[in-house]
Amino acid sequence: MDLLMKKRISLFVALLFVANVSYAELKIGFVNVAKVLEKAPQAEKAKKRLEKEFSPRDKHLVSQGKEIKKMEEKLARDASVMGESERRKLERDIIAKKREAKRSQQEFSEDFNMRRNEELGKLQRRILEAVRALAKDEKFDLLMTDGVIYASDQVNVTAQVQKKLASLSD
Repeated sequence: MDLLMKKRISLFVALLFVANVSYAELKIGFVNVAKVLEKAPQAEKAKKRLEKEFSPRDKHLVSQGKEIKKMEEKLARDASVMGESERRKLERDIIAKKREAKRSQQEFSEDFNMRRNEELGKLQRRILEAVRALAKDEKFDLLMTDGVIYASDQVNVTAQVQKKLASLSD
């Protein structure tokens, strides 16, 4: 358990004693956010949106790769029968195409990662909304997520959060 989590738990326990609240009166739960994120219906929708958005660019990159491969095969096959200037021109064209493909691939990766992070951020906010809504609806005093070493099934409300998330409109 990291130091920050230990401090938070210690502070919470100290507050309980100060407030003279017994543990039996508390309703505490645990949420496995990674599991919720993995099974969220919104995650599948986001994945499909990203595939639709980036599919044309991906196909273009594949096409560029095939074109370069054909050019390299032609060079390997016909280099001995080509004139010097024709061979050098083809070599320069291959290098230029490779540079262009590398730049396109890098731009694609950067754009894809940025959009994926945007979608992930939206989903994380939706999960937080679902957790807060469940906490209010079920009158939890404390819901914990990361940093928990063990949570019994009695306090694990992950499935309930998944249901709440599914009920929230996209």
